Amino acid sequence: MTAFAYIAAALAEIAGCFAFWAWLRLDKPVWWLAPGMASLALFAYLLTLVDADHAGRTYAAYGGVYIVAALLWLWAIEGARPDRWDVIGALLCLGGAAIILFGPRGAAA
Repeated sequence: MTAFAYIAAALAEIAGCFAFWAWLRLDKPVWWLAPGMASLALFAYLLTLVDADHAGRTYAAYGGVYIVAALLWLWAIEGARPDRWDVIGALLCLGGAAIILFGPRGAAA
């Protein structure tokens, strides 16, 4: 469930933010904001589905997933292929997200 929640949340957040980008930067009509705001609300809800004891840790781990999703959006939707530095950075972020989310937690943590 965690992977689904993170991936779906990333898509919802990027789509919602892109609606605002399109309205303000690409001269799309203001009605683009309605689905954008709904998408951002869905994003927030989806992060509550992650099985974690603390919201901050959930959000921190989500950051790595978001970065990868944003680069996939860049490539698939905007038509700009990520370069090797994008890929290396994204892999480092995913590694950090995995450590945050799945690292062992003891009484002293």
